[in-house]
Amino acid sequence: MTGFKLAVLAAIAGCFMMATAPKGAAQVAVEIGVAPDCPYGYYDAAPYDCAPYGYYGQEWFTGGVFIGTGPWFHGSEDFRGHVNNRLHPEHGYTGPKPQRGEKPEASKPLDKVTHFKGNEVRDGHGHVAGKK
Repeated sequence: MTGFKLAVLAAIAGCFMMATAPKGAAQVAVEIGVAPDCPYGYYDAAPYDCAPYGYYGQEWFTGGVFIGTGPWFHGSEDFRGHVNNRLHPEHGYTGPKPQRGEKPEASKPLDKVTHFKGNEVRDGHGHVAGKK
């Protein structure tokens, strides 16, 4: 009888050990949400603030619509487009930026940025693809 009690107690202790074992997460889900609604496109790095007019060259727009960057990029994988990185906060830009939801000014066409001075070529995922 003592051996039977010992086996039952060992089985109960084993159940408690298994019940308190930590559970590991097998997968992490990240919700991206919708792309920011910016009049001249948004920067390709979080927090994805709106970029000012002149940051992107005309190849970033199709029919007046920004094709996107980062997680919302809708261009081809071999896409390369010019940017003026002097207008990026990571390069010291502190000038005015449009707010989300603003509409483009009529005098600033999206598909033909006047006096554009691109100095860097990027793919749609924020990677520098070559210098101009």
